[in-house]
Amino acid sequence: MSWKTFPKLELHLHIEGAAPPKFIRGLAQEKSINLDRVFDERGAYAYRDFPEFLKVYEAATQVLKTPRDYQRLTRAVLENCAENGVIYAETFISPDFCGGRDLGAWREYLHAIQEIAAEVEAELGIILRGIVTCIRHFGPEKAKETAICAAETAGDWIVGFGMGGDETILRQGDYAWAFDCAREAGLRLTTHAGEWGGPDAIRQAIDDLRVDRIGHGVRAIEDPRLVDILAEREIVLEICPGSNVALGLYRNFAAHPIARLRDAGVKVTVSTDDPPFFHTTMGREYEELERAFGWGAEDFAALNDTALGAAFCDPATRESLKKRLETYA
Repeated sequence: MSWKTFPKLELHLHIEGAAPPKFIRGLAQEKSINLDRVFDERGAYAYRDFPEFLKVYEAATQVLKTPRDYQRLTRAVLENCAENGVIYAETFISPDFCGGRDLGAWREYLHAIQEIAAEVEAELGIILRGIVTCIRHFGPEKAKETAICAAETAGDWIVGFGMGGDETILRQGDYAWAFDCAREAGLRLTTHAGEWGGPDAIRQAIDDLRVDRIGHGVRAIEDPRLVDILAEREIVLEICPGSNVALGLYRNFAAHPIARLRDAGVKVTVSTDDPPFFHTTMGREYEELERAFGWGAEDFAALNDTALGAAFCDPATRESLKKRLETYA
């Protein structure tokens, strides 16, 4: 048993960020949209740092204008995931990009995405669920509108609410209304924290937003007491090592704190974040972790068990996934 054939569960995947560059270039050509500054000479996404990454990300999404575009995107993303052994993924989807936070338009986009996700599940066996995500640097008022879209479409497919974007903008607690709204609708909660904002951002997420999971959260390692809190409260970290290395947070996988956090009792999972932007796949994440820390079948099985327990899906889906993992083992 190895990372190459191991079934994988992924909890932190941005649907637009998972768009293959070739797909975005093709769509831009169809729509006569100039994206010259989005790609480098090799055709890969081009950026130098995190702020520029955000700009390139949003520039690339401008070609995604219709529910049909998101159907095509969803198929491309799921096919890539399945090629790397992913059997379950939770993806961040934002009404900001799907209908401009208009509830009627958002429902149309969501229906289109769900329709193609069901089709691909029947073909490839990969299950997709959605986490509605507000964009932090768009501000708290727009986050409220996004939360209402999430609350109105909560169910077996939209299973969570979260926040992405520029972590240096305002504080986690400034978005508490949106998270309270989503919680009251029965949605599970996550937020990006502790990637660029440091340990204090993680404390804000825990205390002010009362989230179930933390996106990234790796800088908790800088605060031993915070590490203890994460372990004691069993707050799961959605860690994306390849993303952190690509953006310069850590120089390589061996320097990444995922192993130290896990050894300290923190529940960790592994995801790809925005895989083509960071030249990674779930297969590569497993390969690099194997190389850096000597992790093997038992370690990757433990990561899957953590991800299965932390997934926001309904009990029936969780039980189905559990049986598939047991059958493989």
